Amino acid sequence: MKKILLLLALVLAAHVQAQVKREFRGAWIQCVNGQFQGLSTQQMQQTLTYQLNELQKDGVNAIIFQVRPECDALYQSNIEPWSRFLTGRQGKAPSPFWDPLQWMINECHKRGMELHAWINPYRAKTKGTTALASSHIGVTHPERCFRYDDQLILNPGDPENRFYICDVVADIVSRYDVDGLHIDDYFYPYPVAGQTIPDDAQYRQYSNGIKDRGDWRRYNVSLFVKQLYETVHRVKPWVKVGISPFGIYRNKKSDPMGSDTNGLQNYDDLYAEVLLWINNGWLDYCVPQLYWEIGHKAADYETLIRWWNHYAGGRPLYIGEDIERTVKAADLKNPQQNQMPAKYRLHQLMPKVSGTVLWYAKAAVDDIGKYGTLLRTHYWKYPALQPAMPHIDNKAPRKPRSVKPVWTADGYILFWTAPRGKGWKNEAVRYVVYRFAKGEPVNTQDASKIVAITSNTFYQLPYDDGVRSFTYVVTALDRMHNESKPAKKNVKL
Repeated sequence: MKKILLLLALVLAAHVQAQVKREFRGAWIQCVNGQFQGLSTQQMQQTLTYQLNELQKDGVNAIIFQVRPECDALYQSNIEPWSRFLTGRQGKAPSPFWDPLQWMINECHKRGMELHAWINPYRAKTKGTTALASSHIGVTHPERCFRYDDQLILNPGDPENRFYICDVVADIVSRYDVDGLHIDDYFYPYPVAGQTIPDDAQYRQYSNGIKDRGDWRRYNVSLFVKQLYETVHRVKPWVKVGISPFGIYRNKKSDPMGSDTNGLQNYDDLYAEVLLWINNGWLDYCVPQLYWEIGHKAADYETLIRWWNHYAGGRPLYIGEDIERTVKAADLKNPQQNQMPAKYRLHQLMPKVSGTVLWYAKAAVDDIGKYGTLLRTHYWKYPALQPAMPHIDNKAPRKPRSVKPVWTADGYILFWTAPRGKGWKNEAVRYVVYRFAKGEPVNTQDASKIVAITSNTFYQLPYDDGVRSFTYVVTALDRMHNESKPAKKNVKL
């Protein structure tokens, strides 16, 4: 009997541990897979609405939306042409006209989700693109680009490109209410056998005395990352800069500090010195793409999550998860199930890991391998606030005022008034609503008691017969999800 009780306690403890209150729960929505091509404005909005609704049910609290895949735009831009991944032809505006980025911001914020605008900084043409618009930088400034593996790449060795990309970013951040600016793993191109990066001229002109070509390329990328970070925070200090690097920083055979893996390396092959950026504070969160399975011969998932947890905790660390590979791989200890439970156990064991980003959103929406079902019924069953970012702001706003239930034509509604506060650090932008039954202790650290995270200053109460008593608690969140003290109201429902 004692053994059964102990086992039950361990199961309950694991369940409580899984329901953390602060966690980044992101999903990438990409356009380069062509999922929106050929859709009308109405059809694309319907598709995205369905995806957002399902992701909201799954517990997702942040969308990373691809808006610039090849020096183009899925938003209205005076700098770069409309994307062919939106309209089928680069430079062609959508008809009927709409702005996907603005629309996504509105829809995500309605659902209590953050929206992070995802750009590919250096890629100017993907392999499948055959025609560029006359306003595209590959046409207006071909000398600033190079061809590699049927792609067109903005040359990181040309300083003008750094400023150009940062101008594009400043334009996005200044005109749109994005919560984050996100770049992925495309720095210098992924190496292809028999091809070389044609940057001799730039190296001669801009080497700055750096003797090693690899060091110089890393220097170029790091200069860009630093400038990008400073640009975003100069325009809007609260917008988070996120980077999603390839999952291996360095292999142990290249560096004793590297991971016990044998794959492509950020540092050596993509010229991305990610740890330098983290340690210098040039990003606000890092999402290494750990797309392999536990037990992978060249890149074991467990080895890599432990490595990133150990070395990359200087900024919030989230893990990029490949849904399809996870559900297709059998658990090494229990071959009857896939690796999702084992991977999420590892997340819980890593003290520096404070979130997950799903590759990719549609796979969760389609519930491949019941991944989405497990998110909404177990792992992400209850809402979560964003992880704290004290390096940006750690002061909470004041608590909401005048919390009061009111009968209206639309039913019984709990209203409150925004707290006083000036400036982005002190203004409330969202609210958390908790519900506690009569006799329950009011514990706002219990995520299972959250009934809403909303930008509204009201909440529809589930009135029944007015017999049962509940305590409702409302707290205010600022832009960095710092949470105020609670404002309480007893209500009979």
